[in-house]
Amino acid sequence: MTQRPAPTELRAWLGLLVILGPVLLVAMDGSVLFLAMPTLTADLTPTADQSLWILDSYGFAVGSLLIAFGSIGDRYGRLRLLMIGAGVFGLASAVAAFATSAELLIGLRVVMGVAGATLLPSALAVLSTLFTDPRLRARAIGIFAATFAAGFAIGPVVAGQLLSRFWWGSVFLINLPVLLAFLVFAPILLREVRTGATGRVDLPSVFASATGLLLVLYAVKHAAATGVSVDGLVVGVVGLAVLVWFARRQSRLAEPLVDFGLFRRPVFAIAVLTGFLPLAAWSATAYLGATYLQSILELSITRAALLAVPGALVLTATSVLTPLVVERVGRSAALVAAHVFIAVGLLALLPTGTAAGIGWYLAATVIAGIGYGISFSVVADIAVGAVPAERAGSAAALAETSNELGNAFGIALFGSLAALLFRLTGPDLAPTVGETLTLPGLLPAQREAAVASFVDGLHVVALAAAAVHALVAVVAVRVLPRARSGDDAAIHTGASV
Repeated sequence: MTQRPAPTELRAWLGLLVILGPVLLVAMDGSVLFLAMPTLTADLTPTADQSLWILDSYGFAVGSLLIAFGSIGDRYGRLRLLMIGAGVFGLASAVAAFATSAELLIGLRVVMGVAGATLLPSALAVLSTLFTDPRLRARAIGIFAATFAAGFAIGPVVAGQLLSRFWWGSVFLINLPVLLAFLVFAPILLREVRTGATGRVDLPSVFASATGLLLVLYAVKHAAATGVSVDGLVVGVVGLAVLVWFARRQSRLAEPLVDFGLFRRPVFAIAVLTGFLPLAAWSATAYLGATYLQSILELSITRAALLAVPGALVLTATSVLTPLVVERVGRSAALVAAHVFIAVGLLALLPTGTAAGIGWYLAATVIAGIGYGISFSVVADIAVGAVPAERAGSAAALAETSNELGNAFGIALFGSLAALLFRLTGPDLAPTVGETLTLPGLLPAQREAAVASFVDGLHVVALAAAAVHALVAVVAVRVLPRARSGDDAAIHTGASV
């Protein structure tokens, strides 16, 4: 006879179920526009630079504020922050669905990102207090990570199904029923959690981190869109200087937004890097892959969306199963494996061509999906287990920040690299391949040149991202502890390895 869970345990699992709704949406909204961009572009006619901002202004807003909101939740109440964030996220989603200009949509995406930044760290911190049993907590965090990963993965799939029946704004309206259910059930199943910390959130640090990241992102985008200029270089240098000031300020604060001392632990440092790089590679290749399937191979939105399903399923399943595997092989081995799988998957994109490549695209998403799933699961577990309970929100924020900044910088860096290569090697008729292929009177030779230039850019991005992941895998093998007990102890006791 199957033993029923105790009432307290049942309440914890129901609480987890309620938390997963907003988590799924926050992750999904980071990728839901990939397939929608051709339709959205035809309606709002954004510039090439605005198109990139529509995609990654959301991820930037989430990533730049996660740490701040993690600290705010620790001090003033995580459930309260969850409720406020869910309400704002829903309102911004409703308005974004009916945006009439690219500028308005970018602004609303920023508002959604700010609201999303309130949700993720508090959700993971609340989850960690629901489960007192370490094994159950690890399993719950694995489910949390799988949901977060699934959100990124199924965003294009959901968008494809909606766009085959409705207009592009429908991808935002699907947020509303999930958020409404959360607002109803969260006060019933979740308890308010405060750490008792009395220090105030350092507003100059919040401003510096957000401003520095914004200036650096702008400089990268500006260089890709219009070439290297004195103005762009000045903006980039100022942004880097602000970030350096931010980092130095954290070392002098009693309650820093980022505890850089955690990065002295090799396992933790590689883990956060494993949170950043996979999202950078995934977001860039997912965006470029969606364009490749629709604009180059001329597949319908529905078929392009279906091609994302195998990779999404593998990614989600890997996120769920990773905690069980980690118990046998250890976190160090899992971190190395994540980078190896992603590098191999990215290299599988190199044989794709201008006329065929669906099989290679599927192989790439499935193989890399294993690595992405490992990274999502392991990073969250390490971050929460590495700190005392009173810092859970901040640690969770650091883990999620690496994911969200990876998402934003992936499109900014790798997407800008592809845009730069297209500008330098394409037919020079329009800034993007989508705009070029829709030009009236386009000659066959011009179309061939545009298509070839885009595919070459996709290959360069895949090769560059694969090389970075391979390098991190090699470094991880050399610096991380090999014994399972060693790396676990280093993480959970706070010792340097």
